[in-house]
Amino acid sequence: MTTVTADVSGRFAIEGTLGVNRLGYGTMQLTGRGVWGPPADQDNAVRVLRRAAELGVTLFDTADSYGPLVAEPLLRRALAPYDEDIVIATKAGLTRQGPDRWTPVGRPAYLRQQCEMSLRVLGLDRIALFQLHRVDPDVPLEDQVGELKALKDEGKIAHIGLSEVSVQQIEQARAITPIASVQNLYNLGNRSAEDVLDHCERHQIAFIPWFPLATGSLAKAGGPLADLATRLSATPSQLALAWLLRRSPVMLPIPGTSSVEHLEQNVAAAGLRLSDDDVAALTSAVAKPV
Repeated sequence: MTTVTADVSGRFAIEGTLGVNRLGYGTMQLTGRGVWGPPADQDNAVRVLRRAAELGVTLFDTADSYGPLVAEPLLRRALAPYDEDIVIATKAGLTRQGPDRWTPVGRPAYLRQQCEMSLRVLGLDRIALFQLHRVDPDVPLEDQVGELKALKDEGKIAHIGLSEVSVQQIEQARAITPIASVQNLYNLGNRSAEDVLDHCERHQIAFIPWFPLATGSLAKAGGPLADLATRLSATPSQLALAWLLRRSPVMLPIPGTSSVEHLEQNVAAAGLRLSDDDVAALTSAVAKPV
């Protein structure tokens, strides 16, 4: 049996220069409950990361706040020294006060501090993609993005990304510096960021959907995912990923998991070929937002 790799998901060049396989991996689930503290089995987390790289995943999404300071060290332990095709995308701008608690902090001095910390923790000389994890409403956006631009000008980061932003905020940021990526909540069951995705596609900005596997009621018995999954001998999650890959050429899904088995299933979705009718049926499916 041939093993499907992330290579068949296709390639996308972030900001025209940073090439990645479109199906990536998100590290948030490699932490403890509530994205707080270490996983129960850190050796297993390392195995998952190494298997992802073996399967052709080149884009690894992480953040200083995952744990906090859990996911980034695991990446270094698993993958350093990094192969030249590995792209580490990390984030700063959310602080942690406990399990499932997140508070935006976008003060320039803080963003700079966290960039320096991520460089050291990850063992990198430059961060390929550094993303503002959330816009801090108490700090002018131009100050937050301006600090990332300064870090880029200093050679500490190569590309700048944003997370959970509107079209207006993207354009405000682009007036300061080129924006390479946008990471918003988006999946088959929740398409509230459709306008942002369309804007990114028009401007060739990478769109990284977080929570990409949420399917909700669509996967229930008799639902469009369940019926199609049976016909194609696939799982509902694989269909959700295949649909995302078809939805836009700028889409870079980053499904996360703490299981090697689930990782292999997710990557296999890259080889799932949906007909135009399949895509239309899934696209027209109605679900309440997650």
